[in-house]
Amino acid sequence: MPFSPEHLAELNLLSLFKSPSLQEGIKVHSQEASPEVVSAAERLYQKGLITQKDGGYLTDLGFETVEHTQKLLGILTSD
Repeated sequence: MPFSPEHLAELNLLSLFKSPSLQEGIKVHSQEASPEVVSAAERLYQKGLITQKDGGYLTDLGFETVEHTQKLLGILTSD
């Protein structure tokens, strides 16, 4: 199954967490962010990956997912 545009938006949002830390959060401003990013944040919240529907902090599951996302991105961008 290929990644959907919604999956890619979620992965891109997860990649904004600089390091997989439970201490570092993000905020998605609905007035400034694209509708795709706002929706991605809401889906990640519903899936239990972040603590607020507009960003917040990573949950334990979100922390693990960011680690996998960073590994995948590293593999795909390596020469």
